[in-house]
Amino acid sequence: MGDTRTDTDVVIAGAGPTGLMLACELRLAGTDVTVVEKLAERSGESRAGGIHSRTLEVLDQRGVLDRFLAEGELQPVGHFSGLYLEFDESESRHPYPLMILQSAIERLLEEWAAELGVRVRRSCEVSGISQDQDGVTIELATATAPEVLRARYLVGCDGGRSTVRKLAGIDFPGTEPTMTALIGDVELPDLPEDYVWVRRTPVGDYSAIAFEPGWHRVITSEFDRVPDHQPVTFEQLRESLIRVAGTDFGMRNPRWVSRFSDAARQADRYRTGRILLAGDAAHIHFPAGGQGLNMGVQDAVNLGWKLASVVHGHAPESLLDTYHAERHPVAERVLHNTRAQSALVRPGPQTDALRDVFGSLMVFDEVNQYLRHLLNALDIRYPTDSDHPLTGRRVPDADLGTPEGVSRVYELLHAGRPVLLDLHGSAEVTAVAKGWADRVDLAEARSEEEHWTVPALGDIPAPTALLIRPDGHIAWATDDDTPDTSALRTALTTWFGPALQG
Repeated sequence: MGDTRTDTDVVIAGAGPTGLMLACELRLAGTDVTVVEKLAERSGESRAGGIHSRTLEVLDQRGVLDRFLAEGELQPVGHFSGLYLEFDESESRHPYPLMILQSAIERLLEEWAAELGVRVRRSCEVSGISQDQDGVTIELATATAPEVLRARYLVGCDGGRSTVRKLAGIDFPGTEPTMTALIGDVELPDLPEDYVWVRRTPVGDYSAIAFEPGWHRVITSEFDRVPDHQPVTFEQLRESLIRVAGTDFGMRNPRWVSRFSDAARQADRYRTGRILLAGDAAHIHFPAGGQGLNMGVQDAVNLGWKLASVVHGHAPESLLDTYHAERHPVAERVLHNTRAQSALVRPGPQTDALRDVFGSLMVFDEVNQYLRHLLNALDIRYPTDSDHPLTGRRVPDADLGTPEGVSRVYELLHAGRPVLLDLHGSAEVTAVAKGWADRVDLAEARSEEEHWTVPALGDIPAPTALLIRPDGHIAWATDDDTPDTSALRTALTTWFGPALQG
């Protein structure tokens, strides 16, 4: 037998967007959680610069989206390797990306986490872990003295060089870098334009994006210059911009400088026993299209309710295996498309010709839609045995009419609980719902729309009933007025554990 003492249900290593989002999800489900972070305070570094449609939907589903909209700016433009994409407003209430810096995202998530009662311990770095059948023992190096925490589960959200992943012995295979990119937030007083998108040169490419008055995000990319792991300096960024652009545009007053590459790696498993990985700890890639932060937040929303259900004894531990089964293929797809985008920015006449051909294909709606879905994750369908077209997909935010005044689907998900939505007043559905009344909310409503728009499917008839997981994906749906409730019972048991006795 292991040590049965527990200080907390779940320890999360890393207070970035993934770790904080996971902590909020766990607290919504009533799970005790402690976040440990090696930094003494938020770095304030801008880093990622946007939130995609699916992540905006997730925040909307939790009722906190307005906080983020108030500090960012919606931009009706996107790109695949610098080639412009068009968006379809019918696919989501939030079709356009929100330009908002990661520093603001982290602050807003940490404020929400504090409201929910999440403990964030800073200057605490994981230095050792061991697990047994009852839990995980986590050794911490702190600013004062070493400590030991005992938790039922540990989740590594501690970045691409994850200590948790390494200590857990999880392999991180992938492809080596072929280029290095330098990035910094600086003043550019001699920049001749307010906004410069990707400019290609024979040496590499560069961009300067105005995130706020007076400041620009500068990125330079140079191929066949493999990055080292030493801290990057402002002078290195200046020299790189001069090599690529021929000038530094008067660059001065750096707020922050860093580097990245096109290395692409993915953990071969997202779980080993009571230790799990999420976000960059599970996958790294070329940051084309800004998919990394969004994928990490979506990892957290997939994992949070499952982990909470297991902690509370509602579902068997095997439910955690569905986290890898569902999210690992999503990251594989992102690594694949970012490798392609890396190839499309390599300098040279052959790539120039390829970009011309590729860009000419993007005028076709089908091509534009395919690439748009790669980036915004609205078309993801998790594995399912059901033949109903909605199962496994994220639920559309359809307009509803309810006695309680709820006007749309996402408002039903603010509490982070599963919802059995009955749109036809089925006595059979109501009867089945009683067996899971402690875990699943029953909502009776009518759909104000005869057809729902679903990315990759188009318009389909509104269902008569559906079971919505806390992450907004559909576990069961039916179009029948008198549905076969055996399939509903199976879905409820599979995802939320056995029914109440009696």
